[in-house]
Amino acid sequence: MIPTLELAEYLDQALLEGHEVERISIKYADFNLQDAYAIQDAGIARRMRRGERLAGFKMGFTSEAKRQQMGLGSPIYGALTDKMAVEEGSAFSLQGSIHPKIEPEIVFYLERELRGRVTAQEAWNACAGVGAALEILDSRFVGFKYFSLEDVIADNCSSSRYVLGRTVLRPDEVSIGDLEMEMKINGQPVAAARSSAISGHPIQSLVQLCELLADRGLALPAGSIVLAGAATQAVAIEPGMRVELRVEKFGSVQLEISA
Repeated sequence: MIPTLELAEYLDQALLEGHEVERISIKYADFNLQDAYAIQDAGIARRMRRGERLAGFKMGFTSEAKRQQMGLGSPIYGALTDKMAVEEGSAFSLQGSIHPKIEPEIVFYLERELRGRVTAQEAWNACAGVGAALEILDSRFVGFKYFSLEDVIADNCSSSRYVLGRTVLRPDEVSIGDLEMEMKINGQPVAAARSSAISGHPIQSLVQLCELLADRGLALPAGSIVLAGAATQAVAIEPGMRVELRVEKFGSVQLEISA
């Protein structure tokens, strides 16, 4: 039997102390998806007991580029808390980070609860707004590569921080199915894709999230933010970098990386 609470503490301590640890799957051969999400839930519960508030969710492995980068194959989700938010245009300190990376995202703002399996139109109708965002990843596992799907999920899908763009449009103001997305570091392009790289259409990530939650008897609460998943591979970051994401219709999202 997998010791859920013990493993949640194991990962939580790695987060608090800023050090990497061995993958759970190395020690537990019978480690499965149900175990992984239970560990993720217990880890988020620990953070909430410290005063953090659940803000929403992030989808992972929604683009072919990201699945190839990590050698993994199906969409998964992690939780986002209010403490993980970083102000757009500010400086983000890497103090306490292990091996941080950054990636371009589309973000949804939910005004109504979504429960059970939903259509793309139902998901779209539940949104109050949509925008551009950056996500900072920072896996707690040694190497940040070639680990199992279960390891990733237990580690809250490598979630670390997120940066929300200032431009938020209503669903009736914009079509997001095929937008140009380009990420630059110190003015040089490092990643580019169309928003269609995210699950064929970003709204499909919201549909997939609802299905994953429904399979666990959960719903997507009103007021949630949802990161749709990266359109490109993640890029490693280090002090001195200036990151800028430009998304057609939404302008830019910027972040300075400091020591």
